[in-house]
Amino acid sequence: MPGDKFIKLCKEIVVKYFNEHADVTDKKKITEDDVFVVWSCKALQNNKALVSTTVSDGMYYEITHNGDKQETYFDAYKKWENFCVK
Repeated sequence: MPGDKFIKLCKEIVVKYFNEHADVTDKKKITEDDVFVVWSCKALQNNKALVSTTVSDGMYYEITHNGDKQETYFDAYKKWENFCVK
């Protein structure tokens, strides 16, 4: 899948997921303008991106497109901690 088409798909998926799962009491909906790509790559026929939003909820999303099967996989993660180990 071309990179620009994949990134658009990622943003659409994240917007749909967020708007369907956000706490209704927050009264927050996002658009594609609120979604940004942290990292993406294309290897052979496959695409992968790490995506986040402007909402400060600690969530990030991993979207992978399998070009052989024409399937796209979605994972949602929440950052719980960040610390240094020496």
